[in-house]
Amino acid sequence: MLGEYIKAFLFIFMAEMGDKTQILAMTFATQYKVKKVLLGVFIGSFLNHGIAIVLGSYLGGMIPINNVQIIAGILFIFFGIWGLWDIKDEDEEDSIGKGMGPILTVSLAFFVGELGDKTQLTAMTLATDAIYPLFILLGTVSGMIVTSGFGIFIGKKLGEKIPEIWIKISSSFVFIFFGVLKLFQTIPQSYLTSINITIFFIGLFIMIVILLRRLIVVSKSTISSLKELAITLYNQTNKVKKAIDDICLGENHCGGCSEIGCLIGFIRRALQEALENKRYILDEEWNILPNIGNKNFNKDKVIVAMRMILSYYRDQGIDKDENHIINKSRKAMEKILFNHEIEFNEDIEKYLKNIQKKDKEIYKSILIAEEDIRNID
Repeated sequence: MLGEYIKAFLFIFMAEMGDKTQILAMTFATQYKVKKVLLGVFIGSFLNHGIAIVLGSYLGGMIPINNVQIIAGILFIFFGIWGLWDIKDEDEEDSIGKGMGPILTVSLAFFVGELGDKTQLTAMTLATDAIYPLFILLGTVSGMIVTSGFGIFIGKKLGEKIPEIWIKISSSFVFIFFGVLKLFQTIPQSYLTSINITIFFIGLFIMIVILLRRLIVVSKSTISSLKELAITLYNQTNKVKKAIDDICLGENHCGGCSEIGCLIGFIRRALQEALENKRYILDEEWNILPNIGNKNFNKDKVIVAMRMILSYYRDQGIDKDENHIINKSRKAMEKILFNHEIEFNEDIEKYLKNIQKKDKEIYKSILIAEEDIRNID
């Protein structure tokens, strides 16, 4: 049982190191979150190898593996062209196969990529004399995940340094390259005439040039819009920081700023770091807010800061991540005003009603502060 698992794992691990699927994992990692890429690899590999093990001999008899590989090659080229065509930036994870979502995209790519490939054939071969076919399946899938993990690690590092448009172009070319390579390896030689090859490459070249020009034009417009959005985001976060700076009692009152030990000092430092790095999701070190202690902060200033936070939500939207700097700032203000957090379900009006139930005077003051901010803007 264990021996069959280890044998299957080692066969696939050695076969896939440096193979196209590892490069695909590297490519996807520059665009999607690691856990989604790994889940996609698992699903695609599990289905592909599962079919190979359960129906391998039947499939091989009914449909020649050569034909399966030709279909896979055509689909790979299609994915590459689709990546250059679909250039909307409505979602930061938009990429090859955008409309399907990252997990389904990766799953489909790995499923298609392994059709008729050596790893699928290896899975079929190992299953023919296996006592425990399920462990063969688990071994082959584990091998795929581990080798993909190496590619993902490298891809993630590259994705942090390469502009998005070049990631999009390179990922599309990876698909097109492997699609063309698979076709030329599997199409019968009688069809690979100089005329057919010339027509194919001229048509592919023209299509790529047209799509690249379109991609560059739209990307320039998108980059301009994203810069404007980033400036607005920075400015509004800076307004929240200034309002919280104003709450600080000063070193004369505290006898020196402890920052991390003080609730306001903690949030001020977190806001400063977010603004400097232009990263608004805080690291784990900022997870736990310090206690308010015995400091008597000015409640009116805290209410103004709370209103600034709510204005940010209205203008920029609400990020669900609890470690978003604005969410952390809101929770800090709640601790000062109410000594505990208030239920917040990403609905500002319901949130205000929860505040009203807790303290009507603070609720009214927040509404008044909102009017004051609107007049300033």
